Amino acid sequence: MDLTQGPEPGARAGRVVLRTASVRHDVTNPVHVLADRMGKDGLELVILFVSPEADAGRVLKDASDALPGTRVVGCTTAGEISAQGYTEGEIVAIGFPQENFRIETGLVPNLSDYDVQSTVDRMIRTRNDLAVARPDWRYEFNFLLVDGLSTLEDKLASDLAIGLGPVQMFGGSAGDGETFRRTLVFYDCQAHSNAAVLMQVRTRCPIQVFKTDHLIPSEQRMVVTGADPVRRTVHEINAEPAAREYARILGKDPEQLTTFTFAAHPVVVRIGGQHHVRSIQRVAEDGDLVFFSAIDEGLVLTLADARDMPGHLREEMARLSRDGAPAVILGCDCLLRRLEAQENQVINKLSEILRENKVIGFSTYGEQFNSMHVNQTLTGVAIYPPEEV
Repeated sequence: MDLTQGPEPGARAGRVVLRTASVRHDVTNPVHVLADRMGKDGLELVILFVSPEADAGRVLKDASDALPGTRVVGCTTAGEISAQGYTEGEIVAIGFPQENFRIETGLVPNLSDYDVQSTVDRMIRTRNDLAVARPDWRYEFNFLLVDGLSTLEDKLASDLAIGLGPVQMFGGSAGDGETFRRTLVFYDCQAHSNAAVLMQVRTRCPIQVFKTDHLIPSEQRMVVTGADPVRRTVHEINAEPAAREYARILGKDPEQLTTFTFAAHPVVVRIGGQHHVRSIQRVAEDGDLVFFSAIDEGLVLTLADARDMPGHLREEMARLSRDGAPAVILGCDCLLRRLEAQENQVINKLSEILRENKVIGFSTYGEQFNSMHVNQTLTGVAIYPPEEV
């Protein structure tokens, strides 16, 4: 049984955009295996996407030993995306070579109480410093990893947007499989909860930051008439108990609502002329609906219909390849997309498409795109071969 996935051809020689590798979490010294496969020299940064089945503390200790002098960030996952497509129980490593990237990282250590202005000021200074360091490189993006159980991703994305300027941001919320107990982000080989890691990237490689989902708003609307925004909880829809009314609209038994139901029947909200997904996480014991994203009284929710997932994903990958194929795509893919694909028995088709298009990343508890926190969405950056100088 092959327990590891090696680097792209030519990684040791530094001829590839990114160095990537994956390994089962339970092999002996997994991070040392990853470091050996990627090559340890000339790395600007390493990102680790770590299965919740792994001992995150041990992984980070080993990373400090296996990658001395290299900055290491990352998070726990709700599943991984490796060179084989969708996987579980793995550690995925992404190495950014110094010849292609300059990256500054920052930790937001307490999402419940951080200084917005100083965080934004730091972002602006960092962007200017990167421009001074590599004025000959023209491309920039921001990558955000957030504690997926913090319930503060919406506020953070909105706050950070002030400092983005013309540079786009995407990201994902750390996961914990399907258990929703403990999610962690990693910064300098240390694990943090209630925190976020921001990577500001300057590169000589052309890039395209993107967001996509396969959902189409229907004509069926409902109004949130009772909610607790702090807890992302809806008490009432259409002045009726939330779970019962949602089930009635679907024509289902409220006692039979499951994660698969929510994945198959998401709701969207219209903001700034576009629809954004607001996925339901679970039914609380009192019949309330707990959401993955911000929710409030008076919000109009629209039930969404799903397009064919493989067909839609192929279209999106073709769009990203219209002027030439990306060398690699770094993706943050919602857990609910994976669950929907499993329920509809198209998971293998999606994995094939991800594999063919060199997508690597993780399954999330939510996604970020510029100022928005969304759900049931794939966000990411397509990175193309560097331009010849």
